Parts: sequence; C-alpha cells; structure tokens
Amino acid sequence: MANVAIVGSGFIGRAWAISFARAGHDVRMWDQSPAATGGARDYIAGVLGDLAANDLLRGQSVDTVLGRIAIVAELAEALADAAHVQENTPENIEVKREVFSLIDTLAGPQTVIASSTSALLPSKFTDHLRGRHRCLVVHPINPPYLIPAAEVVPAPWTSAETLERTRAFLIDAGHAPLVMKRELDGFIMNRLQGALLEEAFRLVADGYASVEDVDIGIRDGLALRWSFMGPFETIDLNAPGGVRDYAERYQSIYSNIFPQMLRRVDWAGEVMAVVEADRRKRLPRDSLGARQVWRDRRLMALAAHKRKSDQEFGE
Repeated sequence: MANVAIVGSGFIGRAWAISFARAGHDVRMWDQSPAATGGARDYIAGVLGDLAANDLLRGQSVDTVLGRIAIVAELAEALADAAHVQENTPENIEVKREVFSLIDTLAGPQTVIASSTSALLPSKFTDHLRGRHRCLVVHPINPPYLIPAAEVVPAPWTSAETLERTRAFLIDAGHAPLVMKRELDGFIMNRLQGALLEEAFRLVADGYASVEDVDIGIRDGLALRWSFMGPFETIDLNAPGGVRDYAERYQSIYSNIFPQMLRRVDWAGEVMAVVEADRRKRLPRDSLGARQVWRDRRLMALAAHKRKSDQEFGE
C-alpha cells in the first residue's frame, strides 16, 4: 500500500481520504486553514459508520480505516514519501499555480500530483513546473467513496507513465477511471451533464414540461438503465442489430430535433423563478441538509445493491 497526501481538507478532500484509506493506503491530510481540518476526522468517522452499515468498507472496521487517516500541520509532512497527491484547493488558476509549485518543489520525483478541479484545464496551472510531466487532473464525481467514476485528464506534457500509474492506482482503490486522450473544457462528465441540463431548462422555460416532469423522466426513466449501462451500450441493446441498426433506425429523430437544441436559456433568468418555486415547494430550503444526507444514504444502498448484482449477474 502507498502513502497518499490530501492537500485541502474540505468536503472533496475528506471524501477522497475516505476512498483511499478504505483501499488500504495511509492518508495524510493537510490544509492551510486549521479550521478546515478541525472537524475532518469527526466528519469522516460519521461517514465511515454509514458505510460500514452498508458493508461498503471492504470488510474492515471503522477504526481500522479511520486509523489510516492522519491530520498533519505541515505540507512537507503530508508529502513525505507520497506516491500520490490529491489537491483540492479552490477553483482559482492562481491558487492552483501557487499550490502546484509548492507541491512540485516538496514532493519526491516519482510522486504523481493530481488536482480534483472540476473545470480548470491542467495545462493552465502546470505549464511552469519542472515536474509537469507527473501532473494531471483526477476529477471525482462527488462523493468518490460512493461514485466510482473519476475523470483522468492529462495536460499535453503529462507522461504516459503518469497516466498509467494513475489509472492503475484508481482501479486498485475501487474507482472506474475515465482516461481522456487529451484535455477539453468541461472534461467528459460536465459536458454530458451540461447537455442534459441545457435541454431540461429549455423544456421548462418554453412551457413544455414542469420541473417535476423532467425529474421523473430521468429518475424513473432513463436513469434506471443508466445506473448500470452507458448510453452507447443502451442503444446497442435497443435495436435488433445493435448500435449500427439503432443509428440507421432512429438517427433521423435526433437530427430533426437537434436544430431546436441550439438556443440557450439563461439558467439564472426568468426560468429560475419557476424552477426554484417548484423545488422549494417540494423541498424547503431548511431541509436541504437533511435531504443531502438522505441522498448519500440512498447512494450507499445503491452501491451495495450494484455490488451484489455484479456478483450475481456479472458486470
């Protein structure tokens, strides 16, 4: 097992710590703000209890996994002998450039340095580094201890060895890496999610559907298949002759509606009054926190079910 450094101990950093410690790695967490690390172990302990209740700790006890996570006061201590660094600082180019400069200077020459950024291209904050070949993005779908997919995004100078080491490291930790061939704004997941959200806002803004109707369409429709199949496998199984047969049969439907999808709706414009009113009617603002806990517990139950189903039916 390896030493892993977590730089930035907010919600994403804490979530990564859980994932890596569960995989057997010794995790050292550092944050420039003592307040950020103050409640980290208590927060993590609470999550580990829920994971244990759903048999999602690989048969380990809460104390065993928690015992692998240490809060350290100095960045150099976190980075000492680390095989992998996961950086989780704010989405700000200048902050990233400064933090990566420090890490590149202090970390050993073989250490992989990954950022959790959800939007910033790795080339924008690693171009100045001597060790830029070992830098890349590993963007989680939050929380990573429940959702295994993680985007691996190289800069133009990221080495093939770094990509392969990162891919293998994530798989060993129970993740499902999406290894991009090159960097692109939005990566993969935000582009897919963004396409769906653009249409969702358009349907509501133009008066074709309610907010709840759109949610039903995903929650009780498409997402049931998507919870264990991707869109390409879905269409491959939705026509007798497979994916080519599907394209030949149904492409005209999508080519017809595509021109209608080229107009943006301002998400924060007039439509937001409709969207927010519907959501607050169904979920008051002061209930958001409790519903987030409900969401995570539902994800735990789903993760446990998917693992059991994979064993029973195959992946």
